[in-house]
Parts: sequence; structure tokens; C-alpha cells
Amino acid sequence: MKRLAPSLTILAVAALITGPASAETVSTETAKIEVETLASGLKHPWGLAFLPDGNFLVTERRGQLRLVTAEGRVRDAIYGVPEVVARGQGGLLDVALDPAFEENRLVYLTYAEKGEGNTNGTAVARGELTESMSPQLRNVEVIFRQQPKKESDLHFGSRLVFDREGHLFVALGERSRVGMREEAQDLNSHLGKVIRIMPDGTVPEDNPFVGRDDALPEIWSYGHRNQQGAALHPGTGALWTNEHGPRGGDEVNIPEAGKNYGWPVVSHGVEYSGGKIGAGASSAPGMEDPIHHWTPSIGVSGMAFYTSDAIPEWQGSLFVGGLARPGLYRLTLDGRKVTGEEKLLADMGSRIRDVRQGPDGALYLLTDEEDGKLIRITRAK
Repeated sequence: MKRLAPSLTILAVAALITGPASAETVSTETAKIEVETLASGLKHPWGLAFLPDGNFLVTERRGQLRLVTAEGRVRDAIYGVPEVVARGQGGLLDVALDPAFEENRLVYLTYAEKGEGNTNGTAVARGELTESMSPQLRNVEVIFRQQPKKESDLHFGSRLVFDREGHLFVALGERSRVGMREEAQDLNSHLGKVIRIMPDGTVPEDNPFVGRDDALPEIWSYGHRNQQGAALHPGTGALWTNEHGPRGGDEVNIPEAGKNYGWPVVSHGVEYSGGKIGAGASSAPGMEDPIHHWTPSIGVSGMAFYTSDAIPEWQGSLFVGGLARPGLYRLTLDGRKVTGEEKLLADMGSRIRDVRQGPDGALYLLTDEEDGKLIRITRAK
């Protein structure tokens, strides 16, 4: 596989840190782009959604849902968000609009939800966003709760993706700790799974484990670690996800119905102590191999396919954010095969938490910082 060189001008780095009103031009291996800090002052933003009126919804991990205007103004927190456990890796996580949002105004959120004692787990809630410059969520209901809840502040996942038929995929983590992560292989647990539900939380009749007494019917695929990015392939409509490996072995997968993706039996990484994972192998019969992996880990995060002709040189690429090795990673594809990789914004020094293609064809990023930023990338004129 060809690996392309990283590139970012010093001027552009300074521009991103200070948040200029105008964009700076950056030369990459394939295109000249403009990189602009559209908004700043977000507290560890996590998820991003585009409203039809040109404004943005942004989640902050501490539990706030923000409206950011098209001009980059960060508004007061939106009332009505469920109470979250904002501790460790937990908090308010992803956000998605219902496919029929313009008719029903429904917004979906994932978050760390408190359980009995010190337990918690990932949950999905939805509510109606009122129409005003100071909107609220009303009629909020929880449509999914990851079971069982655990005493852990780690590996909540999670991303939300609607498919073309209106099913909702939720990519979950396995809560990390020894004694918990083994449940990624247990079909009576939601830990380490992709689940597939209807928008109201009910289970589609064609889910792969429906009707089995030894499996939860919401489960779509299993054997995942800590899934941090998810997107639909623009051509096939298939779900693609990425997940953190341990020490090495971050993965990109294409989760298919009923299939096992190996964790914690097999991995391309090792324990943080250096010890082997499970069988000490990277593959095994009956378990699916990732289509791409990173060792050392980049700390994968948000993920998006780029389909617009606004930056024609990037059309067909898959973008993945980096947390442990901060930057934006552009993968070139040939069907299900990754053929090349280019690291962008390598010197910015900011953890990239989310990556989205906007309705305008620009690429949007969220940086995971106390002074988090919403960044817009367009083609240089």
C-alpha cells in the first residue's frame, strides 16, 4: 500500500490555533485547500450534525448540546438533554438527525447513562427540537439502553448511522476492562456490538439473531472493541466502522449481519503491558479480518466518505480523525480495499474527534480540546 507524505504549512497551523476570520491555504499531496476555524470555545466537542437551515448541532462531552450558527456563533446550551455521566470517556457523545427531520424534528443522542450504584452504560435517546434561535428538546424518550451496565468509565463507543431503509445502527464499545471485554463475544450482552434498531427502538424482523433464545435481537455484528467512527458507503449503502485497538491494531471494518470481528480473541495489537491478546493471533477461522489497520495506533475517531465534487481530488476518499496521533487521515479506496493513505494537518497538534462532509461539500472537523473548534475545509480558489 502506498503511504503518502504528511503536509501542512506553518502558517496554516498558526491560523487554526488562533481561529482567524479568513481561511488559510494549505498544500496537500493532491489539492490546495483552505482551512478555517469556523467556531471555537466548545468544551471537548464530540458529535456534529447539520441542520437544514445551515446551522449546526454540536455535542459537548460534559453534557451540553449546542447550536452553532452558520456564521460560527456558539449559542447557549439546548434544554432537555438527558442527564449524562460525564466522567472518564463518558458523557454526551454522538448526535444524528432523523431522516425525516424536516417533518418530525427528531434528534438522536448517544450518551453515558447512570445505572444502579456506580454502574453506567451507553444509551440512545431522541427528542423533538423546537424551532427557534433558542431551541429545546421536548418529548425526550430513551429508545435503547446497552445491557448490562458496568462499573467502568471507558469504551462507551459510540456512533449513530441511519441506513437507506431508515434503520438505526449504533456502534458500541465493550467497556474495556478484563472481565467485561470478553462479553464482546457474548450474544446475550450488548458490549462490543453493532446494534440495529428502528427509529423508535423496536427490533427489525430481519436482524440476524431474531428468534434465537441465546442472543439479543438488537445485535447486528459482534466482537468489536471501542467503535469511534461509522459511516454508510455512498455506493453500496453498507455500514463501515472503525474501532480502537489496544496497543496497536486500530481497525476499519465493514460489519455484516451476524458476523464476528474477533475481539478479544484476536487482534493486530497487544496489551498495554506488552502481553498478548487472547490467542495471540491477528486472525482466526470464523472471525472477520479488518480491511485496514494501524500499528502503532492513531486513536481512530469520526469517519466520513467524501462524495462531493467541491474538492474533486478527494472524491471517493475515506477520512478518519486521529486522537492518539493527531491529524486527519485520508484513505484512498478500490472497492473494499485501502490503496493509499495521506496524513493531513499533522502539525496542528489537536485531537480530531469528528469528521463530516457538509451539505455544501466542505469537510468539517471537531477538535477534542477544552477550547474545541469547529473547522471547515474547502478547496482553495
